[in-house]
Parts: sequence; structure tokens; C-alpha cells
Amino acid sequence: MNKMNFVKNGISMLPPGFRFQPTDEELVYQYLKCKVFSYPLPASIIPEINVCKYDPWDLPGNCDEQERYFYSTKETKYPNGNRMNRTTNSGYWKATGSDKRISSSTSTCDSVVGTRKTLVFYEGKSPDGSRTHWVLHEYRLLTIQNNYVNEIGDWVLCRLLMKKRSVIESDGSTIPMHKINTTRNLPRLFDFMMVSKSTHSSTSSSCSSSSNNVEVSLDQEETSGNADF
Repeated sequence: MNKMNFVKNGISMLPPGFRFQPTDEELVYQYLKCKVFSYPLPASIIPEINVCKYDPWDLPGNCDEQERYFYSTKETKYPNGNRMNRTTNSGYWKATGSDKRISSSTSTCDSVVGTRKTLVFYEGKSPDGSRTHWVLHEYRLLTIQNNYVNEIGDWVLCRLLMKKRSVIESDGSTIPMHKINTTRNLPRLFDFMMVSKSTHSSTSSSCSSSSNNVEVSLDQEETSGNADF
């Protein structure tokens, strides 16, 4: 039986109605572990790309997708160092919080475990960059023997997502925040028809003159910890 291949031109392409929603354990033990040890993959659905060579909005795939997945090689910041290079053309990825350990629920003696590091993208130069809504989960493989931890392989698995934020326009419609960001350099058009209609109500006219946009955030995740580039 031929292995299913859903990657075309570096982009994951699933048939209509299908969704790729793996758990952390499945990403580590079914995809990353198989990739590192050259085992057969369940399906060719995750493309290979150096994530830090691109800004998050330039990575392959549809920005409207809730999550995107990539295999990325480990690129060190310095030739003789171990620190990862997480600088892109427009900014950098900054680690936040503590790494999450991922163990297998089916094997209690497996010495191979995974970790998930959470990173947030900042535009500009470190350490004065502006925080964006782009989030990256970076999965790694580790071995634990005699309380000694060692990283395995040259691959990491990345899950890219954008926190749910939107802007409410004066007509009540909503626009995803990532579309606001990608068009932030374009001029915005003013709807004079909306203003003429709102003059019938003094309350609505005063409200529209004070503010055209109201930003709504559904983000409830607080970041903590020190930066780790």
C-alpha cells in the first residue's frame, strides 16, 4: 500500500472535509520520532522548511488556517554553540514560559521523550521588538538515561498559529487581526455614508466620532519566564 502524500509544492493540502489535528503525543511519537529515526511516517502531510528563514506571515500555507505544521532543521546561532537561531528578516522568536514535557502513554519504559517550547514572534530588533499575535510551538526529542538529558537528531517539529484576535468595524463587521497586520501599510477608506446615516442619532454620532474601531482580544494566555533566543 502506497503511503499517502498530502504535501504539494511545500504546502500541506488535505481533501475537503479533512482536518489535521494531532495531539502533542502524536506529533512527538508518530511524526517527529519517525522523522528523526527515518522510520516510515503515517502520512506525508508535514512539509520541510527552515522556519526562521521566513517571517511567520510568509511561511507556506493559508493564513486563514487555524494551525500549520513544519519540519525544521536545527540552525545554531553561532558555529560552535548550541543556542538556536530564531531571527528572521523582520523580527525574532522569543521563548516564553516553561517547556512542557511530553511522554508516551503507551510505553512506561521508553527513554525517548519530547518537549514543547512556546515562542512568540516580535517585530523589530531584540530586545525592543513589538510583540505580535504569532505563536510557535517547537517540539524536540530527548533521551533520558541515568538522569542525563540529551537532544536527539537535527529536526524539530513546529506548529504555527495565531491567537484569536479581531477588530470590530463601525458597521459591526469583524476583520481577523492577521489581515489587519498584512495591510497595515495600505490607506484605509472612510465610509461617509455611515456618517450621514448616524447623524439621525446624537448618541451614535458622538460615539462614531470618538472611535472608529474597537479592538477585542480573546487571548487569555499570560506569558512569563525569561527570553531564550
